[in-house]
Amino acid sequence: MSFREKMRSLSLAAAVLTAAAMTWSCSRPAAPAPPAAAAAVGIDELVRLDLLPQFKRSVEVGMVSSYDRSGGNDDGFSGAYSFIRKEPGGLVLADLEGPGAVYRIHTPTPTDDVLEFYFDGEAAPRLALRFNDLFNGTRPPFIAPLAMPGAGGYTSYVPLTYRKSCRIVLKAESFKFYDINYAVFPPGTEVETYTDPPSAEFLGRVERAAALLRRAGSDIGDALVPAGARVSKKTVKARVGPGGRAVLFEASKPGRIVGLRLGPASALAGDGRDIVLRAYWDGAAEPGIECPAGDFFGYSFGQPAVRSLLLGTTDYGTNYFYFPMPFERSARIELVSERAPGGREVEVEAEIVTADAGKRAEEGRFYARWRRENPCLEGRPHTYLRTEGRGHVVGVILQSQGLETGNTYYFEGDDRALIDGRLAVPGTGTEDSFNGGYYDVPGRWETRTSLPLSGCLDYKKALGRTGGYRFFLTDAYAYSASIDYTVEHGGEGNSVPADYASVVFFYSQEPPPPAEPLGPVAARRVTALDRVVFTPGWNVPIHTMSLQNATWTKMSTTVGPDRIRVFSMKTAGNDSFGPHHVSFICDLPEAGTYRVSVTAVTGPDQGLLQLFEHDKPAGQAVNLYSPQRTISGPLPLGEFELQKGENIVYLHLVGADPRSKGVGFDLARIIFERMR
Repeated sequence: MSFREKMRSLSLAAAVLTAAAMTWSCSRPAAPAPPAAAAAVGIDELVRLDLLPQFKRSVEVGMVSSYDRSGGNDDGFSGAYSFIRKEPGGLVLADLEGPGAVYRIHTPTPTDDVLEFYFDGEAAPRLALRFNDLFNGTRPPFIAPLAMPGAGGYTSYVPLTYRKSCRIVLKAESFKFYDINYAVFPPGTEVETYTDPPSAEFLGRVERAAALLRRAGSDIGDALVPAGARVSKKTVKARVGPGGRAVLFEASKPGRIVGLRLGPASALAGDGRDIVLRAYWDGAAEPGIECPAGDFFGYSFGQPAVRSLLLGTTDYGTNYFYFPMPFERSARIELVSERAPGGREVEVEAEIVTADAGKRAEEGRFYARWRRENPCLEGRPHTYLRTEGRGHVVGVILQSQGLETGNTYYFEGDDRALIDGRLAVPGTGTEDSFNGGYYDVPGRWETRTSLPLSGCLDYKKALGRTGGYRFFLTDAYAYSASIDYTVEHGGEGNSVPADYASVVFFYSQEPPPPAEPLGPVAARRVTALDRVVFTPGWNVPIHTMSLQNATWTKMSTTVGPDRIRVFSMKTAGNDSFGPHHVSFICDLPEAGTYRVSVTAVTGPDQGLLQLFEHDKPAGQAVNLYSPQRTISGPLPLGEFELQKGENIVYLHLVGADPRSKGVGFDLARIIFERMR
């Protein structure tokens, strides 16, 4: 961190101001307004972020995928839909007409089978490589972070352009999941067909794109500035009390915002979603941006979570946003507190970087729409965006809260985009739409992961929570008349109830129809489950356990007619520091008083189990002995004051029933019920 950044971080935490204070600086003398830039095609689109507002040259965008054509949830599991046709020796994954480009290839199930690319009707493939080699960084031009694994999925953003056609064939008998995003350009568009091996010049452009993506989490404002534009910087410090507002930026001449930084991040954190960011363009009565401020910067259920290329939170606690936002005549950005009287005021510092290049005719204005459905309606998907006109979607963030503990099956739902009246994007699973794969699988989509263009906000199965984000550079969902962009909740029929809150980012030629109101503050608040159940036999983190004379196993076991998964601990002799124990890390959504209980397999070799606090017995011990193996109901351990977030729960074996043949336990569930 530079000295200036450290000072900024300190000032954000310490500023105590009664009104907004503004400072201005210019980085260089005035420059003439830059001319309109030609739309880029291919690899240059990943570098020219200044062209993000520009309408796409494509006449069609779409995605070929392994989605279940019957409307079911077999989006690759059986392989029945994992190709568009079979040919001798291979599966045709895509057969595209040009001029066009393949912009994104994603799969959670790459193999060592050979992937072939046939361009412009050629009889032999120009490019052939093992599917795995597309993502492991060993085969230029497929280098990280343009092509890499992450959160259970494997994704390549290296554009493959072609003049006439592109046919992609996997030399295999069967396959599972895949998504391939493409664009088709108008006839006669000058497009150079990809050659392999790539030229040194092309590899240089690939490296420039990769270098930009590696800057995720740092200031990339320079990549958003049109050539020749003059850059200015404005700093605002403000205190915003309940019901108050602060104007962070205001302009009455053409320009564009190329960087927005706002902090400290802690000022916007919390469950309330009651600090709102609004932006107005060119005198419009309706805001172009209206969003709970934390969610706008990628917070996950009230806490900073993202460190991507285009938005997130820095290591030193400042939020940032780097989508270019051009305007023709005027702009205003304000921060509004909708907290109830007596609520906490917030102290913030904002830095807004602008360029003196006004909105051009071939560019759209920037919009951000926040929507919440709590609960989502059965039989109907959650809508990210439904609008008309011309524009393109450049990003989406989704926070998903299940309504029962341990259930994230809503993530089986597919994203779908109807563009100009046709199904252009048939998704294969919610985590796949965020470049992930296989939620609730260790090492895959099961923990927070932040990559330059996509990531997992969190995965907390016991809390029923997860979410993701993805930003679209080359693969923007461009529409000329309309878009209906949705995501299902549940594998079939939108049948799994859930609480979805989303933010969608897009450019539009004309002001879109007014957004739905944010609604009352109480209806925006992050919700949490009052009953949370952890399954130690699956993936509950272990903090510590007995140092000696104990063994443990995670396993599935049969008890009578039932099959149950348990964390099993067996002891022989004494531990070093008292009763045998194991402690689990249990992440709770709220602080409060909780009734804690367990379910277990009782049996003839089970002991007495008790929860300890500060190395002392607390609550009551439960006797897990029974003559025959049975599955118990909830066995109460007591009521305890627990904190929001991680709690270490120490469970000790404090003895055994006189009839017991051993001292151990087979633990199935730890149950927390919030009392107040």
